[in-house]
Amino acid sequence: MANHILIKNTLNDFNKKIQVSADKSISIRSVLLASQAVGTSKITNLLESEDVLNSLKVIKKLGIDYSKIGKAYYIKGYGLNGFKIKNKTVLNAGNSGTLARLILGLLVKSNSKVKLVGDKSLSKRDFSRVIKPLRLFGVNIDSRNNLLPLKIQGTEFLRPIKYNENIGSAQVKTCIIFSALNTPGITQINSKISRNHTELFLKFLNYPIKVIKKSGYEKISVEGLKQFKSFKYEVPGDISSASFFIVLTLLSNNSSIVIEKVNVNKSRIGIISILNMMGAEIRLKKKKIYNGEEIADIHVKSKKKLSAINCPSRLNSSAIDEFLIIFLVAAKANGISRFKDLGEMNKKESKRLDLAIKFLKLIGIKVDRFKNDINIHGNPNLTLSKKFEMKNFLKDHRIFFLCCITALTLGGKWKINDKDSINTSFPDFLKTLRMIGAKIN
Repeated sequence: MANHILIKNTLNDFNKKIQVSADKSISIRSVLLASQAVGTSKITNLLESEDVLNSLKVIKKLGIDYSKIGKAYYIKGYGLNGFKIKNKTVLNAGNSGTLARLILGLLVKSNSKVKLVGDKSLSKRDFSRVIKPLRLFGVNIDSRNNLLPLKIQGTEFLRPIKYNENIGSAQVKTCIIFSALNTPGITQINSKISRNHTELFLKFLNYPIKVIKKSGYEKISVEGLKQFKSFKYEVPGDISSASFFIVLTLLSNNSSIVIEKVNVNKSRIGIISILNMMGAEIRLKKKKIYNGEEIADIHVKSKKKLSAINCPSRLNSSAIDEFLIIFLVAAKANGISRFKDLGEMNKKESKRLDLAIKFLKLIGIKVDRFKNDINIHGNPNLTLSKKFEMKNFLKDHRIFFLCCITALTLGGKWKINDKDSINTSFPDFLKTLRMIGAKIN
């Protein structure tokens, strides 16, 4: 079967209600925390993407049994440091930086040496940001140039640390928090504000974690060696997956959509703030708190006139995975949109900032780059008619999604390769597009 799709027609005049894939970040965290709980946890609506399935494979290799009955996953944990690790264990994180960095935090007390590997893309990503704090805990790590593969061996003599996390990386923060779970005493993190799913999850589990917010930073205190019980959890919809349908609707004619039961955690909805600043009218309805996370239905209508934005960098961390699709809106907006301090985009599955600029130029948009800042010269009349082919993008799922939304809103005849990249985060992406009315071959 061909590993590409063809899109030749735009999509307009739809009025739909949909649900998107479950939140990938929370799915991975729920699996890993269930592996550390005492007893059997039940997780429903778990995202069955490659990254999450790799998380299940990893805990299985570490001696944690799980089963799927109906639509629920049951994971039997043996408490903190309850892994049963065999010598020369090799863990494969695939394409998932989240899994790779988080699982290291749960191996800090392992007596056996564990080797962590990943795919071609993940093996190019820098792990120094987690290696540094892990070594401060007393963990032994061998790595060439701070890249995968790496070898980790824990210690019985872990020591709590005080650490300044200045990147704004939820992966780094969570790795430290996970390490603290198995460490005696109180670990303290002064963290630049980023996604807080881990903190909310641990609070849901009544774990002794304290968070104090202070002007752009959070002071997080984690008390170690406190066991927690198994849990029941339903994973909400993913705002990152929803973002592509938000923009599809916004840039289509005479269209509207309701995306149901999406996680609208304030650390994740930068895209909604940014697009509303540009003239969109995105509404959150039926809000409720579920196990610490805020859930809502997202209502979007198409918008003919959109304005450029001088994007506040304070929104960067809450929109870091959505900037690719935000740039597409900027390409159709009236005026020059300015974005600053986006170097973190190049730390993702691919060098997304570099690829975004290449992509925008491909569709005829002028882009000025100043290191990690870019200006996008919008063209409200932008339409496409020629043939395009997208390839060599390191199978980055979000680049694939971006191309699909571009084809369906701006036109052109598109051949988009590496269709299987959608399995990383949203296996039903094309199925959902077709349900709305998209013609995809």
